[in-house]
Amino acid sequence: MSLQIEKVAELARICLKPEEKAKLQADLGAILGYVDQLKTVDTSKVSETSHVLDLTNVFRKDEVKTSAVRDDVLKAAPDRDGKFFRVPKTVDR
Repeated sequence: MSLQIEKVAELARICLKPEEKAKLQADLGAILGYVDQLKTVDTSKVSETSHVLDLTNVFRKDEVKTSAVRDDVLKAAPDRDGKFFRVPKTVDR
């Protein structure tokens, strides 16, 4: 199996020293060899999974509650206009 380490490094936007290229060549070769080994495993009797844990969503009923958080926060604002914060202009047209 021949890997084009220079191409992989270019795509990953990394600069490699010559000794790093040799190590990366060996490491990627080992990883791809393991993937090839996994391809030979018989999974015909294994059911598909989307998650290793059996999780279910817990839903609660939405309840409308009154809140005075906005009013409390606006009280601490240095400048406001009604129920809105007033901030300095940041964009000119």
